[in-house]
Amino acid sequence: MKNFSQTRSTTILCVRRGGHLAMGGDGQVTMGESVVKQKARKIRRLYSEKVLAGFAGSTADALSLFSRFEQKLEEYHGNLSRAVVELAKDWRTDRALRHLEALLLVADEKNTYLVSGNGDVIEPDDGIVAIGSGGSYALAAARALAKHTEMSAKGIVQEAMLLAGQICIFTNDQIVIEEL
Repeated sequence: MKNFSQTRSTTILCVRRGGHLAMGGDGQVTMGESVVKQKARKIRRLYSEKVLAGFAGSTADALSLFSRFEQKLEEYHGNLSRAVVELAKDWRTDRALRHLEALLLVADEKNTYLVSGNGDVIEPDDGIVAIGSGGSYALAAARALAKHTEMSAKGIVQEAMLLAGQICIFTNDQIVIEEL
């Protein structure tokens, strides 16, 4: 079983609120203890821009997973639930895939899922989910903002990501936010 608690180098946060969805990711890429890039895009629009996907972990592994996930979306005609289950099964059982070190957050207009190489497909109860080294900070901030403010999904993502960037040394304030 992989230990994703060691995943460092990013923060991805997804918030669903008031019929809107926002997903944000920071831009920092690290190698060891050094920052090598500050404005990376870790969120992609897939399947005719109807699905958002963000990753935490090894960039090369994540790009391989994006490609495989996009194939699953095409194969299942945009059915996100079916595509993530099939990706998780492949990821867990395929000899090459099971060594990939990454986590994915994926969402469409109706569903949000966290997908891991352990075969996990998790749908958040409250519409808020985060991954990566700053994920717990962003998640806590987003939940507090959702509970105590009337901020939009995008506003919550923006503020929670900035707070995570102030706490997590592997997260920066170069945030990209995509909305559905």
